[in-house]
Amino acid sequence: MGIERFHRVVEQHARVSFIGHAQTWWGNIDRNHNQAEMYPKTKVTPGGITDRLLSDYPNVYGDLSANSGLNALLRDEDHASEFLARHQVKLMYGSDCDDHLGEGAACSGARCLAAIRRLAPNGEITEKILHANASRVLRIRAV
Repeated sequence: MGIERFHRVVEQHARVSFIGHAQTWWGNIDRNHNQAEMYPKTKVTPGGITDRLLSDYPNVYGDLSANSGLNALLRDEDHASEFLARHQVKLMYGSDCDDHLGEGAACSGARCLAAIRRLAPNGEITEKILHANASRVLRIRAV
């Protein structure tokens, strides 16, 4: 609740990295989002709160995990491809998949990976979203 005021928190804590996640975050890629709707299925009207937060604040990022991130990609694939390109240094793949196999129709993580690979405009953007951005933002080094 209150995502329309979230920018105030971001501004007050400019040295903190915020990673947006879940239904309200991803529903608000749409400028006309109905706040009561958790998993909208309509085409996206550009200019939503989430898009603006990612564009306007260097310390705001987006986590594409779970059905909410997947829904944001699949509800309007043309928008999703442009969104992935526009925010390629701000988006991170994550998985809430509880399928111990990590594959198949029941695994939102596997479906999200497939969507990112299909919708990202090129391999460089895919690599940023699947690995490089999280490594950079979370300061994770490979050993």
